Amino acid sequence: MAALEARPAPAAATDVFKRGNYTAKPITTCNAPKTLFIVTPDTEGTYPVLLFLHGYNICPCCYTNLLEHISSHGDIVVAPRLLSLCSLYGRPDINSAAEVANWLSSGLQSVLPENVVPDLSRLALAGHSRGGYLAFALALGNANVSMNLKFLTLIGIDPVAGANKCMKMCPKILTGVPHSFILDIPVMVIGTGLGGESVIGCIPCSCAPDGLNYAEFFNECKDNCLGFVIPDYGHMDMLDDDYCTNCIGTSIGAIMGSMCKSGKGDKTSMMECVGGLVVAMLMAHLEGETGDLDAIVDEPGIAPVKLEVMEDSEP
Repeated sequence: MAALEARPAPAAATDVFKRGNYTAKPITTCNAPKTLFIVTPDTEGTYPVLLFLHGYNICPCCYTNLLEHISSHGDIVVAPRLLSLCSLYGRPDINSAAEVANWLSSGLQSVLPENVVPDLSRLALAGHSRGGYLAFALALGNANVSMNLKFLTLIGIDPVAGANKCMKMCPKILTGVPHSFILDIPVMVIGTGLGGESVIGCIPCSCAPDGLNYAEFFNECKDNCLGFVIPDYGHMDMLDDDYCTNCIGTSIGAIMGSMCKSGKGDKTSMMECVGGLVVAMLMAHLEGETGDLDAIVDEPGIAPVKLEVMEDSEP
């Protein structure tokens, strides 16, 4: 039997779970189709770009620590403020995300620090919660806006497609059919073990209900999809600790957040785990450096919190 090709030592992967070598600079600008929260390296250079879509009524600044973690590894993160008042009707926000993506070519350079250059040939798409649903919907071609750029990879962070099976997001992209998503780009799905649990045991209400959460998104992906579960943490545990009080205009998000079951462990470690997974995916598919991602898949125990690799079901 031929010897298996050796992969990089798992210890190398721990670097993605720590802050990177770049200082991440937050920028807010209104000179775009939507108000943008941008986190960028402030060192001269050319960097890949990640378009990040926030959860329902959660201000992008509530993800500051997570986005700074990602940016510190050499990525420009662009997070538009999406303002649709109807949580179940996604089309306006899908269109807004497409408009922001189209704006990047003409507008992003003008709001970045001097000598920081975006490389839009290396563009990724990610989202959390409802924003994860929006990211999938956009990648699946549900925008009524023609796109002038191509995403190279897609990441869903605990994506959710509705409040329950009778109140699904529109357009309805989940079919219940395994491997039904038609996507030609690599995908990562990150789920939380407590996202589907109710804060009040007798009330069947959760932030990421079964059948509409990460597990179904992963189930409907085809080949070239990685899935991870962080079993001991909840749906909002990757946000900043003080997101309920420090971000303006998130009262609804704060109320929704209070309904989400939270893990008892250190939230910083949870954020570092999610950030490290995103960084590893971006390095693999925007930089061509697969060592960190391979190492995490081979040995998920190197993550700062308990991490499980999801197994694909047969089509």
